[in-house]
Amino acid sequence: MRLSDRGRPVQRISGLVDSNGFEAPTVPGWMRWLPGLYVLAVLLVEFITPTQWAVSSLLIAVPVLAAFTHGPFGVAVVTVFVVVLEGVLAGTPCCTGHNPHQLWGNHYVATYLSTIVVGIMGVALSWYRQRQQRHLVRVNSVAEALMRTLLRPVPHQVGRLLAAGLYRSGEVGTMVGGDLYDIRATKAGERAIIGDVRGKGLQAVRTVADILGSFREAVYDPGDLLAVATRMERRLSHEAAEIPDDELFVTAVLIEYDAGAEQVTIINHGHIEPVLISGGEVTALTGPPALPLGLGGLAADPPVSYTHRFTCGDVLLLCTDGLIEARDHTGAFYPLLDRLGQRFGGRSAPGPADVIDFLNADLPRHTRILQDDVAILAIAPCGKDPA
Repeated sequence: MRLSDRGRPVQRISGLVDSNGFEAPTVPGWMRWLPGLYVLAVLLVEFITPTQWAVSSLLIAVPVLAAFTHGPFGVAVVTVFVVVLEGVLAGTPCCTGHNPHQLWGNHYVATYLSTIVVGIMGVALSWYRQRQQRHLVRVNSVAEALMRTLLRPVPHQVGRLLAAGLYRSGEVGTMVGGDLYDIRATKAGERAIIGDVRGKGLQAVRTVADILGSFREAVYDPGDLLAVATRMERRLSHEAAEIPDDELFVTAVLIEYDAGAEQVTIINHGHIEPVLISGGEVTALTGPPALPLGLGGLAADPPVSYTHRFTCGDVLLLCTDGLIEARDHTGAFYPLLDRLGQRFGGRSAPGPADVIDFLNADLPRHTRILQDDVAILAIAPCGKDPA
């Protein structure tokens, strides 16, 4: 699952689809054939068993198997088919060892009735399963709409910066997560944030909404990047008091691009260092550490910003720990710097979209299942004012 900023599908799982295009997950396709395979297995066992016995009694379970993959009408059809098959087997001497006229014997009638009862239960089970699937579709559609509202698509150009973003949720079948990013063009320069909220689920989404709302207001107010961080720190403190949660915090990186000075200012609140792709080299931009947002009251001194040269041909990559902590089958972490170096080292300058496309394709090759949310934001100077 992914939230892409260039118009790609967010969710592609075959199943029920709601009006917003969200699809509910379904069982594997081979399970649709499980009832038929079960019937064949029962007939095979009867054929190879030297003792004659009432094989039709094992077919009572078929409607229940069908209920897990087929709709109510399909289960009803399967039930009728099984009852007819039981009658055929009961009336066939080679299958029962009895007189065909015993087709309506007490034992066989009980089998027919039991199959019908189980079939009715299977129809009800199938109806309830589809009802729950539709409910899942609606819930996830609302969650997707919420996350799309919070994590708005990153424009191709923001002020004097080119940009691209990617979001992958660690929660299978839902987009609810605690990672965030945003970028805004202001009079002070282009300002961006990427962060990771402690915790998961709906509470994390609430914190994401608070942080992004505070950022989107503070970046336009007078003051430097430290003033933006201070306002977000204050908002998170209020949020922690309202919940209440003494351990609420958000790791985040704040950046500000100054096109005239050709440099980027960075404040790192306990987050992963930004990665710079410049001149065919890939380096992590380390600087003075600061406590995560929400824990600033524990520090004796305010956060310290640091700057780095950022010119045309450079790409700055911001990500959350879900990317670098993604493990392969051996348990090894995703080697971000090495993979970027192998792909872009010694080559012409890539664009933000090139970097995002590479990571979007390379990460699934490294790990099949994400254990945490992944948010990535890539930016690069475009060298001209927006049209």
